[in-house]
Amino acid sequence: MSEYFPDVPKIQYEGSDSKNPLAFKHYTPDEVVEGKPMRDHFRFAAAYWHCMRNPLGDPFGVGTAQMPWDDGSDSVENAKKRTHVFFEFLEKVGIDYYCFHDRDIAPELDTLSESNSAFDAVADELEGLQQQTGKQLLWGTACLFAHKRYAMGAATSPYPEVFAYAGAQVKKAIEVTHRLGGEGYTFWGGREGYGSIINTNLKRELDNLARLLHLAVDFKKEIGFEGQFYIEPKPKEPTKHQYDSDAAACLNFLRQYDLLDHFKLNIETNHAILAGHTVEHDLTVAASAGALGSIDANAGDELLGWDTDQFPTSIYDTTKIMLILLEMGGFSTGGLNFDAKRRRESHEPVDLFHAHVGGMDIFARGLRAASAIRADGRLKEFVETRYSGWNEGMGAKIESGNASLGELEAHALANEPNELPSGRQEMLENLMNDFI
Repeated sequence: MSEYFPDVPKIQYEGSDSKNPLAFKHYTPDEVVEGKPMRDHFRFAAAYWHCMRNPLGDPFGVGTAQMPWDDGSDSVENAKKRTHVFFEFLEKVGIDYYCFHDRDIAPELDTLSESNSAFDAVADELEGLQQQTGKQLLWGTACLFAHKRYAMGAATSPYPEVFAYAGAQVKKAIEVTHRLGGEGYTFWGGREGYGSIINTNLKRELDNLARLLHLAVDFKKEIGFEGQFYIEPKPKEPTKHQYDSDAAACLNFLRQYDLLDHFKLNIETNHAILAGHTVEHDLTVAASAGALGSIDANAGDELLGWDTDQFPTSIYDTTKIMLILLEMGGFSTGGLNFDAKRRRESHEPVDLFHAHVGGMDIFARGLRAASAIRADGRLKEFVETRYSGWNEGMGAKIESGNASLGELEAHALANEPNELPSGRQEMLENLMNDFI
């Protein structure tokens, strides 16, 4: 078998004093934290589209990525070759899962039938590599945003022929995901929105989006696919406004169309930033609803108004993410997928390893910090004390639904809240810093 990264050894843990850029300084997959190994806390995944298919271009320049294994063609043989490159990368970096779009792993050809055949042929290759290596598919998805037919939406297109094509593409992508033992399937509505509302029938588009998702649920049951369905929020880009704009909007949509029992959310850091939130906000909104399923782990630049998909480097962000995950009890589905791309200037194959090693290390540091904060207990104790008034007396009566407005008035007349305890924000920020 060819070796596509001959100068890169299998990445090993060397400790925090190591100066080796191709070594873990903090991530130890078998280290037990709060009762389970690090690898099980994270369930790290690599994004096929960024690792194997992103040329690192931008609107002002062509791609810079060096991919010596790729002949640049849309042939099935070239697509098969990429899978071997990718699995060598997964093996050497020590990532157990991967995610894909259908059109990333296999070419889109002249007809749907030809595209499906190519998809099957590459899936054969992936199935064999999974069996050889033990690597697993975290989730698959269909690319319903790149082709020009989806310029006005997929499920939300004004044209039924486009809706039908999107449905057929989703059907095939779910079939292949199921065949490969995928643990989930993600819907990202990149074109499900509008550029101008003046030519948009918003209600019809939302109704049709829900129809496609219900059809997908029906098909999932039909074939016995037990993986989790996810919706991934993003407020804009490529559309002016996307219907899956943030966690709250997605939850509202799912409730409105009776889909909440069938879907969880896949929250992406950079998308939360574009929505004007922090990632911990969207994660908390999803977790509070029992709907946090998976995470696209990346970072965004708050000075830029577009999706930069940078690799995570902030221990503050990873600590906050891991606090939420630990409080939730960890992933029951999903994992941490590095939906992130190298910078255009980091174009050599070895940079793939630098990027993922750094991301895995910063999450390991975040996990240790989050676990230490939990073990210390002061942060949790403060929050519990702050809300303790709801545990008894009038607070408990309100939350049980047994208090009338008249009773509230009587209580307020006797207990006017003129002086409130401090929220101690700065003290708590300092406390967290002690562990970071």
